[in-house]
Amino acid sequence: MKRADQELLEVLEIPMVYGNPLHALDKPNTVVLSKRKADKYFPNEDPTGRTIILNEDKTKPYTIGGVMYDSPANTHLQFDFLLTLTGVEFWPGEQTSWCCWNYNAYVRLRPDANPAQLETKLLSIRDTYYVGYLQETGNQSAADVKKYQHFRLQPVAEIHLQSEGISDSIPHGDIRYIWLFGGIAIFILLLACINFINLSTAKSANRAKEVGLRKVVGSARGYLVRQFLTESLVYSFVSFVLAILVVSLAMPYFNSVAGKHLMIPWTEWWLFPILIAAAIVIGLLAGIYPSFYLSAFKPVDVLKGSVSRGSKSSKLRSGMVIFQFTTSIILIIGTVIIHRQMKFILNTKVGFDKEQVLTIQGANTMEGNQTTFKDELLKLADVEHVTINSYLPIEGTKRDQNPFWKDGKSKEEKAVGAQKWYVDEDYLSTMGMKLVEGRNFILGLASDSQSIVINQAMAKAMGLTKPVGERIMNWETYTVIGVVEDFHFESMKGAIGPLSLVIGHGGSIVSVKAKSKNMANVLQSVTRVWNKFMPHQPIRYSFLDESYARMYDDVQRMGNIFASFAILAIIVACLGLFALSAFMVEQRSKEISIRLVLGASVRNVFRLLTQNFVKLVLISFVVAAPLSWYMMQKWLEDYKYRIEITWDVFLLAGMISVFIALLTVSYQSIRAALANPAESLRTE
Repeated sequence: MKRADQELLEVLEIPMVYGNPLHALDKPNTVVLSKRKADKYFPNEDPTGRTIILNEDKTKPYTIGGVMYDSPANTHLQFDFLLTLTGVEFWPGEQTSWCCWNYNAYVRLRPDANPAQLETKLLSIRDTYYVGYLQETGNQSAADVKKYQHFRLQPVAEIHLQSEGISDSIPHGDIRYIWLFGGIAIFILLLACINFINLSTAKSANRAKEVGLRKVVGSARGYLVRQFLTESLVYSFVSFVLAILVVSLAMPYFNSVAGKHLMIPWTEWWLFPILIAAAIVIGLLAGIYPSFYLSAFKPVDVLKGSVSRGSKSSKLRSGMVIFQFTTSIILIIGTVIIHRQMKFILNTKVGFDKEQVLTIQGANTMEGNQTTFKDELLKLADVEHVTINSYLPIEGTKRDQNPFWKDGKSKEEKAVGAQKWYVDEDYLSTMGMKLVEGRNFILGLASDSQSIVINQAMAKAMGLTKPVGERIMNWETYTVIGVVEDFHFESMKGAIGPLSLVIGHGGSIVSVKAKSKNMANVLQSVTRVWNKFMPHQPIRYSFLDESYARMYDDVQRMGNIFASFAILAIIVACLGLFALSAFMVEQRSKEISIRLVLGASVRNVFRLLTQNFVKLVLISFVVAAPLSWYMMQKWLEDYKYRIEITWDVFLLAGMISVFIALLTVSYQSIRAALANPAESLRTE
């Protein structure tokens, strides 16, 4: 449910099923329904002109001004009901005063308009009206507003992924994550290409005779290059077909991990051309070096056997193995740090007790029965405290930013911006918040209507060394009666800001602090009470600790995706390492057999075959450690409250990578060490 004025339909050109978009919201108390809601309540009919009762205000009927088509899934403007702002003021003078703003402005520009020039022209509105208002009222922030506050226009299509600095209470994505995960995907693709190159060059001896024979009978090098590139392209095309099949099957799992609703755009014209182009590019990238390498063999060298000897070791192959494990180690370290940060967020002291708190939504529909409902809940044996308001220390609940001054200083000092929350006398006890100075509100004490409780951050911002008893002003004048310990009421990405609490009864959320840890029994008891008051409206509830955790779903999802990428990168790297170790054992089979005949132990042979790979992994670790530290340090900078990156993370990643490498090559090494030497030396 969203509120908007009539012009939103015109500016965004929202298509209508029923009704005239020019007049759908131009009268007070009108509403536009989405098609899915209209089909639910008024199937197969035009409901324009009929009335509907909404939970937002059960005593007020709304006239249906029209029905709009459902918003596409890829738009940030999602709503079922669009309520008019015509004739609506949420506080006296809201529509005419320049003191405050609470809405997002959408502007449709003329085709020939220049957005940059318009941003400059909009400053005249700032200076004429807003700065003028501040100067008239003697507000000391007028000069700062004129110096620092600007307008920034942004295309609607860019808001979802490039929303830095935009606060519109709508969930956004982050273009940085797209680039990050896209980059990781490219690196994993490169790992697969490296496997192809490694194995193609490692097995060069196996194809040396073929190349030599073709050259002897007259094949040109260009023909051989084309042959090997064609083979690579065939592999690439087959891989893309299999990849599309796997993606189709894995898409539901990925969506559940990423919290998205992505789908393969089969009907888009550009999909298959891009896939074909990508298959060609990957095929060429993976095949171009092996093609030129293999086609360069000389028949004389093949007959001498020098190609076979040269294929046993390669600096290029070693470098590629290092690249593969460097990527894998970076992903392992990133996964560990992200999960540690998430654990820190969920378990650190946040200044309130989020455990065993049940939150019930929709209490505003009880009209005048909220206090009675609260009293009935308090009679339950499993309930300790109950509070009713619209403000909770989690994202997604109501917020109210206001300027505050010391009493009588509004024309002398700059305002301190602070949250102003309306709560009842039981809010602090229900939320488990701690008073560090003064007292809480007292039920029935008339003077508390002009009292205020502030947090430590607000006391510091306002320069109140002994805040209890001080008088501060907003639109009214309040006496500070208490100071509450700072608590996190927004994401840990930012510092705790100034916040104040004033008396206010009513709201949309009932918070219930339970005595019992058996929340199932508590929920049953609370539901019975709810049904007495609201028999025709099902209870909607959540748990405060779960709601708090959902604030950091993006971190959790990023950790899960990072872990998935890390596992995939390790698998790809290990596949290459396994095949490479198998080939190396094959190449050195006679050497191993001779060593065994001369008395070498299984341990000696195992060390001989694995030590080079272990060295490569250790080099990878040395390269990956500083890179991963820098990358994760930059990521953690987004959080005001964060973990420190400690040495044990790198030790753990190093041990995991060495263990994986040893595990990968051990099978081939042990099999070679246990083989019968006579089998390999039979032809000698």
